[in-house]
Amino acid sequence: MIIIHNYAEFESHLGQELGVSGWHTITQQQINQFADATIDHQWIHTDVERAKTEGPFKNTIAHGYLTMSLLPYFWHQIADVQNLKMQINYGIENFKFGQAVVVDSRVRLKAKLAAIINLRGITKATIGVEMEIEGEKKPAYTGEVVFLYHFNN
Repeated sequence: MIIIHNYAEFESHLGQELGVSGWHTITQQQINQFADATIDHQWIHTDVERAKTEGPFKNTIAHGYLTMSLLPYFWHQIADVQNLKMQINYGIENFKFGQAVVVDSRVRLKAKLAAIINLRGITKATIGVEMEIEGEKKPAYTGEVVFLYHFNN
């Protein structure tokens, strides 16, 4: 895990891979809970029997937005940004879903510091992300997330 205390430490990693998270298994229970929370009960996610017989993946798949919502969980395994007043989720850019995540797959996140800028004392960090699926060549997604960090002086 990388530890960052201020803008200068963050900036020193520009263009570099910051790390890789641990693996996480996407379970049917997690998919169902996400479906309930988002009111998205499309059968390819929640109907196990129908997905096995009619679905293109022969099993249920995680919602793309479920895999995306795991970004903070994985990011905090990769980087411990300390000395903060607050952190703001600012944006998601250039996001592409490359492959479905079948239930019971293990996924993890790779992160790279793509860009960083000091906006009058606020650090705007753009993190390039890729979600890997264990045993698969294509990632679940690639893209960039943008965080605003308000460091203490």
